[in-house]
Order: sequence, then structure tokens, then C-alpha cells
Amino acid sequence: QVQLVESGGGLVQPGGSLTLSCAASGRAFSPICMGWFRQAPGKEREFVAVIGWNDGTTRYADSVKGRFTISRDNAKNTLYLRMNTLKPEDTAVYYCTARRGVGSLRPEDYDFWGQGTQVTVSS
Repeated sequence: QVQLVESGGGLVQPGGSLTLSCAASGRAFSPICMGWFRQAPGKEREFVAVIGWNDGTTRYADSVKGRFTISRDNAKNTLYLRMNTLKPEDTAVYYCTARRGVGSLRPEDYDFWGQGTQVTVSS
């Protein structure tokens, strides 16, 4: 089994920055890609960003392009999401996820999920 544990969420003012981390563990951990999704109250879970675990190729949702950066440290089995110029509409629970297949925008395509970390952007 694979365990994903997110950290780094919190309360930040509009225009501020946060970095989320996701530590992965487990014998079965051999993803093809890892990503971040988010879910705001009353809304569906939505794609944020994905990265190829081996080749580092990235893809972003239009709403975060230019503000968020996804990266990974393969040696530490850790995924990151650097979030700059945060907006109130970025407020959500952010989930780390991993997939044995190529990157997808659909949450149902992913195999493993973390428990989520809350990000609140408010003055």
C-alpha cells in the first residue's frame, strides 16, 4: 500500500505564498505521475497540477498557471506545490495524489490519495 501525507497548509492573506509538501511511503510506491487536486466547500474536486515522476513534465490548471509550481524530490519521495500570489478563490482542501498511469485531469483516474490539507486565503 502507499501512504501520502500532506503538510504546509494554513491561513494566508491574499497575495501571499505557501508551499505544500506531500511525503510518500510504502513498498508499492512506484508512480508514473503525482499531482495536486483541491476541493472547496460545495464544489467538486478539481485538478490543480500534475508532474511526471520520472521525467518531470508538468501540467497546470489554467486558474493557477503562472502562480503555482509543482515539483518533486525523487530521493525523498516528496512532492511539493509552491503557491504564489494566492487569491481567496484558492481557498480549498488540497489533496496529494499518485497514479501508476500517465497524468490525468480526472480525480477518478488516480490510485492513491492523501488526507488533505486546508488552505485558507483571507484577510
